[in-house]
Amino acid sequence: MSERLSILKTYKLYVGGKFPRSESGRVYEVTDSKGNWLANAPLASRKDARDAVTAARKAFGGWSGATAYNRGQILYRIAEMLEGRRDQFAAEVASAEGLSASKAVALVNTAIDRWVWYAGWSDKIAQIAGSANPVAGPYFNLSTPEPTGVVALIAPQDSSFLGLISVLAPAIVTGNTTVVVAAERAPLPALSLAEVLATSDLPGGVVNILSGRTPELATPLAAHQDVNAIDLAGADPALATDLETAAADNLKRVVRPHPVDWRTDPGTDRLLSFLETKTVWHPMGV
Repeated sequence: MSERLSILKTYKLYVGGKFPRSESGRVYEVTDSKGNWLANAPLASRKDARDAVTAARKAFGGWSGATAYNRGQILYRIAEMLEGRRDQFAAEVASAEGLSASKAVALVNTAIDRWVWYAGWSDKIAQIAGSANPVAGPYFNLSTPEPTGVVALIAPQDSSFLGLISVLAPAIVTGNTTVVVAAERAPLPALSLAEVLATSDLPGGVVNILSGRTPELATPLAAHQDVNAIDLAGADPALATDLETAAADNLKRVVRPHPVDWRTDPGTDRLLSFLETKTVWHPMGV
């Protein structure tokens, strides 16, 4: 008998809670660190990026208006689902990053723990980012954090799952909606994460995941008037400069790329990066 040929999976994009094909119908081969063909990933276009922004904007009102407690509970439930698929993610990380099975499992464990850690911040971030301000006069003056809006995330290229979680979780737990450009060479953990999110309680459109050529997708997102902020974690220096220039034309918030050891304590920097401060005055005794 002839040797059986494996049926390689063809993934789809994740936009608005659904799994559309790329608008152009294009796909590209995803290989492991040794060049072995693993699967086919959609090669998203500028049109797909625009559709993802539309979906993120549509979802923003409901997600930002949800209680912080509710957002935390939804994220915690996602962590439970990730825990149930640890072996799958570990295999994908090992293939993508050329790691041993034990090292891949350790990275996936850290990623899930980090997701839980960020979920716990949902109803606490206002306590460190907000304040009661002293004023001269009979007034209450309160400052509270609010989400920025639609955030584009250029996922790290060197950390296909842990790095992805480290930029995605802080953006959505604070009430933002997102468009994620998966790591170009290793998109499978991001595309598998989409399958988890689709079966969770996370509303469609809160997270939209695109795969393809990073410059082709990041450039229109940086210039898009309805994207409020962009995290350049996965952009190389030349691309980052171009994206910053495009973002400056429409006054986006920008988190610049810098060397990060994703395994270390992330702190609260990314939680605070995409929050705006609203200050309210109110007369005392009224």
